[in-house]
Amino acid sequence: MNGFSMHLQSATQYECIDNVTSFVGEDDSGSFGILAGHGRAMTLLTFGLAKFRVGELSWEYLAVPGALVYFVDGELYLSTRRYLRGGDYESLSAALRRELRVEEEALREVKQSMRRLEEEMFKRLWKIGRSGEASG
Repeated sequence: MNGFSMHLQSATQYECIDNVTSFVGEDDSGSFGILAGHGRAMTLLTFGLAKFRVGELSWEYLAVPGALVYFVDGELYLSTRRYLRGGDYESLSAALRRELRVEEEALREVKQSMRRLEEEMFKRLWKIGRSGEASG
């Protein structure tokens, strides 16, 4: 069976995997697959797991927080902020859940910090407005 090259690119990693015979991912329209000889395609993977097979070997999995997928001229380009790659579905799925919890907590902290900053800005603007009224 013919294969294609898959380029995995993140902010800190790059891998080129040759002889990929199948790729399965999910976008907003649902699950899709890419085989060698597929026409040009571009889509956005949703947060979750994708899988691919090199030759006739077992499936490998990719955990991504969303990714741009572009297939052209027998090359698959997957670009994402970060990814985890492995052959054990359960452990990769657990790692993805852990990362999601960490990201959610970080986002919650950022929102709280923004709320405090916003409150402080309104207090200072109110004080400036009050001092302007007293002198005017």
